[in-house]
Amino acid sequence: MTILVTRPEPAAAELVTRLHALGKQAWSLPLIEFAPGGDLDRLPQQLADLRPGDLVFMLSQQVIHFVHPAMQHAGAAWPADVDYYAIGRSTALAFHTISGLHVTYPHAQETSEELIQLNVLQRVGHKRALILRGNQGRELLADTLRSRGADVLFSECYQRCQKHYDGAIEGKRWRERGVTTLVVTSGEMLQQLFLLFPAIDREEWLLNCRLLVVSERLATLAANLGWQDIQVADGADNDALLRALR
Repeated sequence: MTILVTRPEPAAAELVTRLHALGKQAWSLPLIEFAPGGDLDRLPQQLADLRPGDLVFMLSQQVIHFVHPAMQHAGAAWPADVDYYAIGRSTALAFHTISGLHVTYPHAQETSEELIQLNVLQRVGHKRALILRGNQGRELLADTLRSRGADVLFSECYQRCQKHYDGAIEGKRWRERGVTTLVVTSGEMLQQLFLLFPAIDREEWLLNCRLLVVSERLATLAANLGWQDIQVADGADNDALLRALR
């Protein structure tokens, strides 16, 4: 089994290093990279405007990566009288580490579908919900909170930037290296991977690879694109991916 990891850096390099330590052949091809979001400067005021009992959602570890230095630069503090939610354990731990505050998160999968099932989020009427996310985020969480009566606000904390590759060159490279397993952690990257390579590489190689994804939603998308050998990891962090790849 030769593995190609498409998640962004530094997580891709970390996973490849851990796979090498287990004696597995692995390479990385990060499909996106990150840059600061357009709302970082006004985030401290957005947080200060929240009322006791309002909600703050953090939808990825990248939020913490970009927000923490921005808050430090502004000399701002995280309000202690609002309720914090994270998309999963890794993001919750990262936020708790910088803030010392309690964070609630779903313990099944790191998805919006799991997050909105939390009992404490079933009654959110008349509360403000500030969602910290990247650009082009999914609308499921926001739409669900609005339907339950919340006033939803957004803060673009980072931007996803697509990395550009020559598909013909990359197709030749990874076929020659014998890649048989692909690791993909978002729908955006799955679409990008599918469209990157020439049709002959998709048909003869890409769609015949085993595909490891991080949610049932991505598995359905992959099946619709033509993959057949699809596995769903029990989480989106490197620990969960490593368990699946063992």
